[in-house]
Amino acid sequence: MRIPKFCGTFAAKTKLIMRVVSQKALKTFYETPGREEAKAPLQRWLEIAENAEWHNFAEMRADFPSVDSVGNQHYVFNIGGNKFRLVVVVKFVMGYIFIRFVGTHSEYDKIDCSTI
Repeated sequence: MRIPKFCGTFAAKTKLIMRVVSQKALKTFYETPGREEAKAPLQRWLEIAENAEWHNFAEMRADFPSVDSVGNQHYVFNIGGNKFRLVVVVKFVMGYIFIRFVGTHSEYDKIDCSTI
């Protein structure tokens, strides 16, 4: 069977820099008194994510080995030596990362990260 030239993964053949939506949530979090130590690791995460060309979870995991997929296109990052958690929705084909939650470990334990 012959496969037409246009078949295949379009995103895998194009340069697709990720766009992070709702960056303000990160800034609001690390500017909150008592959470200033989250600033450097969150800014580092943002820098890596904005320059990434992720087409799938494996490519994202190459940059962040501790990231976990929790279903429904939701991913959890350990930030700052596992002091903080970041939950995002990633639309690989579109090249978008939507920030859904940033918080401490104890705050994270109170949410359902696959639906937030």
